Amino acid sequence: MTRIRGAPGSLDRRRLLRGGAAFAAGTAGAALVSGCADPEAGGVGADGTVTVELWHGQTDTGRKALEALVSEFNRTHPRIRVDAGGGGVLADAMLQKVTAALASGSYPDIAYIFGSDLASVARSPRVVDLTSQLRGGATPWADYWAPVREAVTLNGKVRAAPAVLDALAVVYNKELFRRAGIPYPRAGWSWDEFLQTAAKLTDPGRGVFGTGWPGVGDEDTTWRMWPMIWDLGGDIVADDGHSIGFAGQGVRALSTLARLAEDRSVYIDSKPGSEQMYKVFGSGRMGMVATGPWQLPDITAAKIDYGVVPLPTYNAHAVTISGPDTWTVFDNGSARSRAAVEFVSWLIQPARDARWDIRAGSLPLSTATARRAEWKQHSHRTAGLQVFTDALASARVRPIHAAYPQISMALGEAVVAVLLGHRSPAQALRTCADKANAALLIPR
Repeated sequence: MTRIRGAPGSLDRRRLLRGGAAFAAGTAGAALVSGCADPEAGGVGADGTVTVELWHGQTDTGRKALEALVSEFNRTHPRIRVDAGGGGVLADAMLQKVTAALASGSYPDIAYIFGSDLASVARSPRVVDLTSQLRGGATPWADYWAPVREAVTLNGKVRAAPAVLDALAVVYNKELFRRAGIPYPRAGWSWDEFLQTAAKLTDPGRGVFGTGWPGVGDEDTTWRMWPMIWDLGGDIVADDGHSIGFAGQGVRALSTLARLAEDRSVYIDSKPGSEQMYKVFGSGRMGMVATGPWQLPDITAAKIDYGVVPLPTYNAHAVTISGPDTWTVFDNGSARSRAAVEFVSWLIQPARDARWDIRAGSLPLSTATARRAEWKQHSHRTAGLQVFTDALASARVRPIHAAYPQISMALGEAVVAVLLGHRSPAQALRTCADKANAALLIPR
């Protein structure tokens, strides 16, 4: 979303699950070694307690929710102590932090790794194989949503435990629709209808935009494109593994963005994290925005009368994207590895997953969680949340591929070039293909 994968002031995903206010500056250096048990003792303290170091990168609501669960685990598992120090960095910087820690030989037992970064991290022999634990765990493997299973599986092996789950849908401002005399959108609507609706909603005199799109070129810019490309029959990587699978489909998807730009019906957010775009929507000056469930608390707090509808389609086939992130376990000796696996296995079970999802703005990892009474009550109280959950049935995920970051960057640059009118869709896609194909040819 790849970030999964992924999108601060607001409770958007980057603040709630991936970012927000910075940690105290002095914690970053200490995190590499804090909480690590004596390796000569196999990670077991003198009293027999195994200490597990968790780098989670969460802040604010997400951090508090996780710390509450960690406290419960420590209380109910007296022979294991999970040290939820966090890692000293935000989740956005976790890949670099973990990569450096692996190189130095002083790494955590568990780290929060974006789904789109798992392929890079899983190349390390220190990543623990979780296949037997998760496929034979308390929650049947088939109960996890397909995007969850796909996001943590690489070459047939489960390389991490799922951490959070989301999906994209369109949130719309009902008041602006009523003011413009436009019927509310419904499931199965087309991208042409989306374009026409955005144009009708746009009111320059009132400073109202039909919709918004990130214009930075980062993953937040890119991952919104993949459902459009999948809907058109394309894929991120071609079957041969040596080229992109969206050469033609990418041009058509970019042409949709070009029409939004030509109509001046799109607010282009030039700042990372889409914070400005969401502020415009929250101020009542944007008709529609493609986003995930993490944004609903902010929209509710802004007192926007909103509705949620699935993404538009080109071919009437429902498709969206999910950006699962992971708890990746590292081998610091058998005792610590077993303890770390026990913790993440406990954490993702429906009773704990439901609490984490409700407080941290995630969707349920499994159908078993979705069936729990507390989740059903939460979903019933939160307008539109069920639309996101239902979308998981048709959701796809970005591939666990070492070249994905380069492909994403190339497409993100193409999106920005088209939105700003610097290149035509065909020109932008050619440049994207040249860069992405070159990345795919690098031996991994």
